[in-house]
Amino acid sequence: RVFPVVPVAKQADRYFKYNRTDFLRQVAQMRAPGTESAGGGMRLDNTPSYYADVYAVHKDIPDQLKANADAALNLERDSTIWCTQQLLMKRDQLFANNYFTTGIWGTDRQGVAAGPAGTQFVQWDAANATPIDDVYTSKMTMLQETGYMPNTLVLGADTFRALINNADILDRIKYTQQGIVTEELLASVMGIDNVVVAMATNVTSPQGAAAETNAFICNSKGALLAYSAPAPSLMQPTAGYIFSWNGYLGAGAEGNRVRRFRMEHLGADRIEGELALAMELVSSNLGVFFYDAVA
Repeated sequence: RVFPVVPVAKQADRYFKYNRTDFLRQVAQMRAPGTESAGGGMRLDNTPSYYADVYAVHKDIPDQLKANADAALNLERDSTIWCTQQLLMKRDQLFANNYFTTGIWGTDRQGVAAGPAGTQFVQWDAANATPIDDVYTSKMTMLQETGYMPNTLVLGADTFRALINNADILDRIKYTQQGIVTEELLASVMGIDNVVVAMATNVTSPQGAAAETNAFICNSKGALLAYSAPAPSLMQPTAGYIFSWNGYLGAGAEGNRVRRFRMEHLGADRIEGELALAMELVSSNLGVFFYDAVA
């Protein structure tokens, strides 16, 4: 939902980057009769490359369990759902590591309790917070520097909760028919095409641990403002691309495949899921990460 998925036939290959200033420098000139037009172009960097790693997980269905089940097909269906869920969690974790953290984008903005300086901002759960203006300031800065207006805002769970209870935002929607701040309504207030809330969670404690520990996969107190190309294109700048290896035998458009095969030595059928993809940063200038957005 955040960055374009680019199906690729090869597990590894190069992709292209263009110089940011070449898109913004105006080179057109008045043309006299019988003369050539002013020339220009974009400098091409084809050194960046991706490698679609393959992630896999399986679940075995023992014959004894299958023979005793009321509906054997439900075991296969449930095992497939479990494997798929595991791979989706891995996909979210890769997104968190590659995009939803500090030190990745051209600008990191830190939330503080009071007295912001430089790129800092007042945390969005504070009484005097101005999240709409904070986002707008970053939008205008990105537009000025790149020529592209950010169109996507990814919010951590706690950040989203702070925004839907922010007095400034509530005041702007109080005369609308909808009294609850949804992702769509928040997008309208922020002037953003796409707002995504990162709600996925996982258990971080090992199996068998005395105490269970749960956490959101993405930083719950973060936010990512980015320009995401509506569709992947060779000549279209974007903050990031997700290269999915659909050339992997039997893989779907997102590099995913599920297989069922016999494990005779175990007396079991195995359901195995795989996911082949690479998450790549294309332009750090097209992203701003807000961290410590709430206290």
